[in-house]
Amino acid sequence: MPESTEAGPVNSSAERSLRLLSFIADAGRALSLADLATALGLPKATAHRLCNQLLELGYIVRDIDERSFAVGPALRKLAFDALSHATVRGLRHAVLTDLVAAVGETCNFTALDGVEVLYLDRVEAPWPWRLTLDVGVHVPLHCTASGKLFLASMSRERRTRIAGQLKLARLTPNTLTDAAALRADCERIAAQGYSVDNEEFITGLVAVAVPVRDRGGEMRAAVAVHAPVARMSLERMLSHLAALRHAAQRMSELLE
Repeated sequence: MPESTEAGPVNSSAERSLRLLSFIADAGRALSLADLATALGLPKATAHRLCNQLLELGYIVRDIDERSFAVGPALRKLAFDALSHATVRGLRHAVLTDLVAAVGETCNFTALDGVEVLYLDRVEAPWPWRLTLDVGVHVPLHCTASGKLFLASMSRERRTRIAGQLKLARLTPNTLTDAAALRADCERIAAQGYSVDNEEFITGLVAVAVPVRDRGGEMRAAVAVHAPVARMSLERMLSHLAALRHAAQRMSELLE
C-alpha cells in the first residue's frame, strides 16, 4: 500500500525525495536518518532507501559521524545553476525593457517549441489597449512574425516538410493558408533577415521579429515587437529594425 504522510494520502517517490532534499537544505546542518523520518512522516525504511538513492546521485553526502546527511555537490550545483539561470533571465528581461523604452510598444522573447512558438518573456508597453499573451503561451508558426522567422531559419527540406504538415488555419483575412505561399514568404524572410506579421494572427495587430543567433550562427530564439496598427503602422515599426537587431545581439551574448 502507498505510504501515508502529512502531505497527503499518496506521495510519489520523486515528491518524497524532493521534500527530503528541501528539508536538509533548509536545516543548514547534518540530519540523522531518524531526524528525517520523523520530520517528513516517513517509515525509516523508506527514508533509508531515499537517502541511499540520493547518496548515489551525489545530492546528499554522509557527515563526519557517518550517520547523518548533509547537502551534497550535485545539489549545490543544481542550486548554483538555478541562480545562474535566474540571473540570465533577469538580464534578458532588462534587454526587453530597454527595447520597449526605445520603440514604445510591447516586446517579446520567443523560442521554437515543437511546431509552435513559445513565449519565454515579454515586457508590456504602458498603453491602455494592448494584447496580453502571458509567458508560457504558445502561438502558431504560420501566422506570427516569430513563427515564420523560425520556419525561414530551417533548411528548405525541413521547412517544406513542416509547412506541409501544419494546419494552416485562417485566423484573419491576411493569414497565409496555402503551403506554397507560406514557403515563398519564408524565402523572402530568409533573404531579408527579419519577419513581419501584417495582421495575419489577429486583425488590427502588426509585428516584426528578428533572430537571436548563437555563436555558430544558428537561430535559437527571436525578439519581436507587436502593436495595434491604429497606433503604429507596419512601415513605422520597420523603422525600429536597428533597435530590434541591437536587442537581439545583446540576447545572443546571453545564450548559455
